[in-house]
Amino acid sequence: MENTLEQVRLDKLKLLSERTNPYPERYETTHELKELSNIPDGTTNIKAAGRIMLIRKMGKLSFITIADIEGKIQTALKKDEVGEEQYDYFKKCFDIGDYIGVEGEMFTTQTGEKTIRVNRFTFLGKGLKPLPEKFHGISDIDSCYRQRYLDLLMNDETRRRFLMKFQFIKEIRRFLEDDGYIEIETPVLINKPSGALARPFVSHHNALDIDVFLRIAPETYLKRAVVGGFTKVFEFARCFRNEGMDATHLQDFTMLECYRAYYNYKDNMKFTQDMLCHAVTKVFGSAKIQMEDKIIDFKERWPVVSFRDLILKDCNINIDEFTTAEALRDEIKNKGITLESETDINLLGRGNLIDLLYKKVSRPKLIEPVFLIHHPISLSPLARANDENKEITDRFQLIINGAEIINGYSELVDPKEQSNRLMEQAKLNANGDAEAMVMDKDYITAMEYGMPPISGWGMGIDRVMQVLLRTGNIKDSVLFPIMRPFE
Repeated sequence: MENTLEQVRLDKLKLLSERTNPYPERYETTHELKELSNIPDGTTNIKAAGRIMLIRKMGKLSFITIADIEGKIQTALKKDEVGEEQYDYFKKCFDIGDYIGVEGEMFTTQTGEKTIRVNRFTFLGKGLKPLPEKFHGISDIDSCYRQRYLDLLMNDETRRRFLMKFQFIKEIRRFLEDDGYIEIETPVLINKPSGALARPFVSHHNALDIDVFLRIAPETYLKRAVVGGFTKVFEFARCFRNEGMDATHLQDFTMLECYRAYYNYKDNMKFTQDMLCHAVTKVFGSAKIQMEDKIIDFKERWPVVSFRDLILKDCNINIDEFTTAEALRDEIKNKGITLESETDINLLGRGNLIDLLYKKVSRPKLIEPVFLIHHPISLSPLARANDENKEITDRFQLIINGAEIINGYSELVDPKEQSNRLMEQAKLNANGDAEAMVMDKDYITAMEYGMPPISGWGMGIDRVMQVLLRTGNIKDSVLFPIMRPFE
């Protein structure tokens, strides 16, 4: 059946080719489709263009709905207005899914719908495959991910979701720029996998004949920029982590990272909440959002809880009492808690064990926003040690609805201490912990030229939109997620 419909469209394409160029170079418009609902009746010489999404033929009159990602408008095509020859041309050659340019006058129908009364139209592009039937749309989740273009065309909710995502990014960027931050770019291909505890993707640079890594995070390069004199800097960075895929994790994702000289992590806890409150209010029209069965108010100051106190409350393990990975691993087993990890549990360092334990027993319970602080130093190789307790760091994470939204800290700026920590990470990596970091001498050299006090943070854009829009899978927040190809 589909092949038959495609053949009909191919036949129409031949007719079009005899009359006009079916793939014209351009079409000049006077208005975007989203603007037309506010245009007064009687306005003439309107020129608009879009994809035909609906055709209703009523003898000598056809109503055509044209649309794009942001708007749609009804148009009225009358034989008496465009002429019999042109009207027959439309009926013979145009299909739903084709692109059309229309010119005419704005009026409102008896049913109250803003409409363009067309006096001239232009063919702008042929759809050789028929769109899904409008009533059923495209509902298969796998097809929505694989053919997002059809999902966008047929599903209002999908269009709304992505327009809100890109408005959110715009508002965050505006908030940062209005506060004096400068947006820069850092490399995607790097010599050392650094910036986070994660398994990297490995590639090969043919021209230099060296192995390179897709960046895990832009962190160490943004800090190099601070060494170079930037005091407020950020990047929307595509990042890559060769780890497991589930409803809240993807291997490639968009991370916003932001660094500010002379701030500490407490300054940034306030700053990031103010930033989110601004963006949420702009995008959703209110600082209050429904989350599960609760209303989350982004204006209210959120509670702060320590890593130790949270885990102690949820599983009665005081992590401060277990100073080695072996001792902590034994206690976790004694409590009957099973941890899941791609890396053998017996190969993980103490920091990664604590992180897995927290994700197992605590994080799913954190629905209302909370700032989690005082992470173990072995879990935070780039964070500044706390002045009063050198076993913990001046770090915070913002958790909302069981998801880690923002991770930030007061940065470690002592090159000797940083070198020692990376050496410890490199030992873990050499012993089989694929998520541990490696030594990065170039970064240490940059630090040795001097760094001011710095605080920085990172926020997964796809993750925060999954939380704010309450979607079941992070792929719902990514336009074109990677999928296993069909055989």
